[in-house]
Amino acid sequence: MATKQQITERIGTLLRDSKLSVTETRTKILELFMKSNGALEHSDFEKLAGKSFDRVTVYRTLQTFLDKGIIHKIPTTDTSIRYAVCKSECSEHDHHDHHVHFKCEECGTTICLDDTDIPQIQLPKGYAASNVEVIVSGVCKSCK
Repeated sequence: MATKQQITERIGTLLRDSKLSVTETRTKILELFMKSNGALEHSDFEKLAGKSFDRVTVYRTLQTFLDKGIIHKIPTTDTSIRYAVCKSECSEHDHHDHHVHFKCEECGTTICLDDTDIPQIQLPKGYAASNVEVIVSGVCKSCK
């Protein structure tokens, strides 16, 4: 487990490498991502931070992180959107978040299964896929 100082240093480096200012809000949001066991929803930031963030600031910060390749969206079966930190090979114009996501039906946690490949999908002639998103639901190893 990383120390608070190691997390703070990693966040600072990540923001500077993405050519973003190191602000309190950005730092706190990334800290929450790094401390979480899975993906987070917009509403999780208020719950986890112990103080109320301005909703618009959180939305804009998440959008900036998406644009810079710091986080990626995870679709859900309901209307919510979850976010997770990208791996180091993602960049502003090139996301490499093509992996399977798993949602536990017991605890509600959503995690990235980075070592699980998305299955090959044969589309009918004339179709071209630009994105494939796979969500597997079931019971995680912690809840089993």
